[in-house]
Amino acid sequence: MNDRLLRAARGELVDTTPVWIMRQAGRYLPEYRAIREKISFLELCKTPDLAAEVTVQPVARLDVDAAIIFSDILIPVEAMGLHLELGDAGPRFPTPVRSSADIERLGIPDPEERTGFVGDAIRKARRALSDRVPVIGFAGAPFTLAAYMVEGGSSKSFTQIKRLMFERPELAHALLDKLTETVILYLKMQVAAGVRAVQVFDSWGGELSPIDFEAFSLPYLARIVSTLKATGVPVILFGTSMSTLLPQMKRTGADVIGLDWRIHIDEGRRILGPNVAVQGNLDPMALFLPEKELQARVEDILHRAGPTGHIFNLGHGILPSTPPEAARALVDAVHRLGTRAE
Repeated sequence: MNDRLLRAARGELVDTTPVWIMRQAGRYLPEYRAIREKISFLELCKTPDLAAEVTVQPVARLDVDAAIIFSDILIPVEAMGLHLELGDAGPRFPTPVRSSADIERLGIPDPEERTGFVGDAIRKARRALSDRVPVIGFAGAPFTLAAYMVEGGSSKSFTQIKRLMFERPELAHALLDKLTETVILYLKMQVAAGVRAVQVFDSWGGELSPIDFEAFSLPYLARIVSTLKATGVPVILFGTSMSTLLPQMKRTGADVIGLDWRIHIDEGRRILGPNVAVQGNLDPMALFLPEKELQARVEDILHRAGPTGHIFNLGHGILPSTPPEAARALVDAVHRLGTRAE
């Protein structure tokens, strides 16, 4: 197996910097769009043969150093008993969680029983890849999941979740506790199915002040990280607009901290210290640069990050309008230049 990513996550020497791309199985690939023409997004997530097929597509096309299982962070929330609608306008929960009764109605699902299709997709993807690269599993962070559930979908101001936190903190903590147990079981199921690393997406964690992150996110993330690390897999923690929260993110105990493009990666490493690996952090829009300028950006990040403890990635998901050729040029540049990074 190509184990560059696993070695980099542990801070070990690698022959070149490993690279994968968030949302690498997605709409920028024509082979993915061909499948999506025949099936809805949610159906695709729940059809193991097709989910495995789109998981493998970017490995074949881009030569990335890892696959990430095709799914959505809200899949386990639906399994808790909350009706989910996933459309072009984004996710929507028609009946948001706002009261004590709403939270009490939520279950902590058996992951094999309610989301076993994810485990099946992992096993099928591993077989299709012949285990030549590791498969990454993932889940949403409790605060991010709670934000979707309480807001009823995406939000710009996060008014409802913050009002719940500030006006009824006991209810917020009850919801976050249920979500934490759900995420732990869900990720352990993915590890049992064969993922070799897991990533926790705290997509909305950057909306919290340091004091609120400390109260409403850090303890729950730390529980997830400690439990998953006990299984032997590296844990990656990623969030957007969280550069000011790096000291708290480090305290979760995550093996790898993913950085968005809003901070120089060497500055992130300085804050995190020598014992934490980093992932990132090219601006996804940089894939629209001329190839020579893209290569210069790659080289700069590699130089700043250093040759060990770095997994190259974008600072967020690849954009649907990105030319696949640019993604391949990125991967090739990382592999070519990573051997010389100092």
